[in-house]
Amino acid sequence: MKKEFRVKKNKEFQAAFQKGRSFANRQFVVYALTKEDQDYFRIGLSVSKKIGNAVTRNRIKRYLRQAVFEIKDQLASGIDFVIIARKPAAEMDFFDVKKSLSHVLKVGKVLKKNL
Repeated sequence: MKKEFRVKKNKEFQAAFQKGRSFANRQFVVYALTKEDQDYFRIGLSVSKKIGNAVTRNRIKRYLRQAVFEIKDQLASGIDFVIIARKPAAEMDFFDVKKSLSHVLKVGKVLKKNL
């Protein structure tokens, strides 16, 4: 993912947590913060050490990045997303991650159209 499409700074994460709205399912929590001056969406990922070792955490992040890449055309622009993985995400394969992420984004009504 290009640098301008990533949420990297702690201040940006905290703004999403405090001012954004959240929605969740069993595998993921997503915070969405609307920014009017931004004409693209940005993604921030958080996978805790409680989820598993470094290999597991990095695999989850890779799966999430690829899932976002595949559904990026349906995502609303002008929003910062912070995606937090929960424990059940450690046992999921890529297709389950994509399906679950799509579900939680539909719950939050941030997809432009259905997949």
